[in-house]
Amino acid sequence: MSRLSDLLRQVEQKSPQLAADLTREVKALSERREFGLNFERHTPETVELPGRPVRKGDKVRFLAERGEAPKSVDQRLWRVLSIVRTDVERIARLVRQDGPDSEPETTTRPVSNLVVVAEFRDPIYPGLKSTGTVERGGEKPFHTVINAENFHALQALLYTHEGKVDAIYIDPPYNTRDNDWKYNNDYVDPADDYAHSKWLAFMERRLKLAKKLLNPDSSALIVTIDEKEFLRLGLLLEQIFTGATIQMVTSVISAKGAVRRGRFSRVEENIFFVTIGDAKIHPWTNNMLPSYKEGSEVEAAGREDEFTSPTPIEWIGLRRREPSSTRGSRPNQFYPIFVHREDGTVHSVGDPIDDGIDRHSVPTPNGTVPLWPLRPDGTEMLWGLTPDALRKNWKNGFVRVNWKKSTAKGTVYYLPSGTIARIRTGDITVTGRAFDGSIEGHITPDTSIATPPKRVWNMSSHNAEIGGTNILSALLPKRHFPYPKSLYAVEDALRFVVGHNREALVVDFFGGSGTTAHAVMRLNRQDGGTRRSIVITNNEVSADEQAGLREILLRPGDADWEKLGICEYITKPRLQAAVTGSTPDGTPVAAKYRFVDPFPMSQGFEDNIEFFTMTYEASRTVAHNRAFEAIAPLLWLKAGSQGRRIDKVADDYDVADTYSVLFDMDASHEFLAATGEAEGLRMAFIVTDDDRGYQMVCSELPAHVEPVRLYESYLTNFTINTGRE
Repeated sequence: MSRLSDLLRQVEQKSPQLAADLTREVKALSERREFGLNFERHTPETVELPGRPVRKGDKVRFLAERGEAPKSVDQRLWRVLSIVRTDVERIARLVRQDGPDSEPETTTRPVSNLVVVAEFRDPIYPGLKSTGTVERGGEKPFHTVINAENFHALQALLYTHEGKVDAIYIDPPYNTRDNDWKYNNDYVDPADDYAHSKWLAFMERRLKLAKKLLNPDSSALIVTIDEKEFLRLGLLLEQIFTGATIQMVTSVISAKGAVRRGRFSRVEENIFFVTIGDAKIHPWTNNMLPSYKEGSEVEAAGREDEFTSPTPIEWIGLRRREPSSTRGSRPNQFYPIFVHREDGTVHSVGDPIDDGIDRHSVPTPNGTVPLWPLRPDGTEMLWGLTPDALRKNWKNGFVRVNWKKSTAKGTVYYLPSGTIARIRTGDITVTGRAFDGSIEGHITPDTSIATPPKRVWNMSSHNAEIGGTNILSALLPKRHFPYPKSLYAVEDALRFVVGHNREALVVDFFGGSGTTAHAVMRLNRQDGGTRRSIVITNNEVSADEQAGLREILLRPGDADWEKLGICEYITKPRLQAAVTGSTPDGTPVAAKYRFVDPFPMSQGFEDNIEFFTMTYEASRTVAHNRAFEAIAPLLWLKAGSQGRRIDKVADDYDVADTYSVLFDMDASHEFLAATGEAEGLRMAFIVTDDDRGYQMVCSELPAHVEPVRLYESYLTNFTINTGRE
């Protein structure tokens, strides 16, 4: 509708009456509402590329004068017709990109006052440029951080990882605050009439690409969100991921709450888990909703014992609760359990009574109270065991009563057969007996017993201050990042979907401060895994800092501006500090990880990580075959981001640790021999435009080596036509 409104305004300039008639019909049509989620698919987004050289044919936008805000300058798009060099600077001749063809508007501007703009329907030629590595993991594969606009980066990853990603974790903008997120290079005002539909259009484009990346046989998508958009996000996920299982978890992130006058305080966020194919939520030893003693201050205590204390035995209520289990529906399961009035200990187990007998007529031993399987409303139900089975369990200490003397009422609990079997195998340790003879104990440490997680999480480790702000402050002293996620919360969420898969690939395309990569490294340390993460973030400078930088006449693209962007100032140094155990100034990190795996942060991690910036290559470079260095990291990523990378064109071929590249078909015989002798090879890239030659090489490759064709004009293999969704 927003695009239609633009067209109607153009019609109005030529024929006001026709525009009025069309507006009336459009209004009537727009009032028809179909069932399901309805929103505007807004004009595709644009992204500015500060620092990218301006070339002939580029789309550009004017930069604001130094010291001025972006809104002070013309935001229309222009196309570069030509560039001439003067004694002082380079001058671009421009034409309006969306102006009338009959009378095109032209102008000139210094190239230094222009910024290149990429629209999402334009073909672009992406590459990756390495900006640093941290290597402490030996031969392990590398984690990857990509500084890029995430939509373009996701499309590039379709070449390297389509259908091969095991889990995606994202924490997208919540659409709740000013300066929360940008659409077409401008922050979206929460009061904007189109704020919801812009957000949905923004998310839909990215989620459709995420779906293509995920393994259709078994994978999971995890999305965090708050109350502003969770209903719309849920519907959007249902529409995109048809056939998947979608559940929403409510997770407490601050028990203190965000106070809002006249409204409930917000203490939680919502987490959508989308499981695809055969993927399941894998149980863990913690059900995520621990029971705290009444009056305890959960957050202040930090509750290390959520993880470090042995998990207690879980007792089950004896009364059946399903609606069909009323008295008379099964034989021998309606009977009294007599308990001593003074302390609630079991005196004896009565015999079952016939359906026609009034329970009040059953004699009660002196000093006891009869407990019957009754609902709170008095409905007569059934016990979960027959009297003989219950007597046997009682004798062995597998029955107890939660008794309230003041009301002479109690609830009967028992241990199910599975728990009893684990006691006998040693998976559950019995530490003694209570005063009523019931056993006491806990799950034996280092056993495989797991408990299904609940859909409400109340873990002190998920507190945004304890697991987010405090950790970031320890790694990056005096550097601020708003609303960091709790490291432990992300770690736990991923544990349920990739904890069983030690070689999983995890992607986060709203990478922020890099918490997801950090969490994956934590999981690897706990079980010796080699999971990999690919984190996509941008180098946006926060809105508050932008104002201060403009006051000192800086603007996007300037080195002193870019060094304060999220990727360069937070994400990259945070992950470097996490791996090395040292802060940016070289001092050991003076803090300790807590909860599941407590150890000093100064120990770091035995992992490898490489940082990249996405580049936008020129079509002429592509056409003349001078772009291999730009796409070399993409081949390495596709082959598993492990070992040596082939960064330059060889005269004939090259063989690395996990892949090989044939550059000259005349060397195919030697290439096949070298490929056959190499151990650990996964892929062979064959550069040729000759179909028959390619098929011939493929037929002689070892069975375990996957052939991948590269056309001779290298980057045409990776061209992104951003109209594809």
